[in-house]
Amino acid sequence: MAIISCPHCHQLVDREAISCPYCRTTLKAYGHPGIPLHRATGEDSLCDSCTYHADNTCNFPQRPYAKECTLYDNLADTQLRLETQRQASSWTGTMKSWSQRHQSWLLLAGLLCVCLLIALSG
Repeated sequence: MAIISCPHCHQLVDREAISCPYCRTTLKAYGHPGIPLHRATGEDSLCDSCTYHADNTCNFPQRPYAKECTLYDNLADTQLRLETQRQASSWTGTMKSWSQRHQSWLLLAGLLCVCLLIALSG
């Protein structure tokens, strides 16, 4: 069971909860557990940090002053994902990823090489 914090009362609630059992704040849009409802904190609107607002593809009626949105996608997270994908597609990123996946085999091969060197030098 995954736990999240209510944005209003900060109590811990189930990730699938439609509303907070403590303060009755709506956590999911349209009463559906699969549609998250993103909320702005403070005076800023969600649009200020949304990918869809930045690339001008948002058609939400409350744009650019939306305080709640079901389609919100954080621009910083998107840029981080793209940078991670770029690094992973580079040769060094590919080698780093491969070596992390096969770390146990690489350690075993290194140990075998050390044993062979000891055997041949003695």
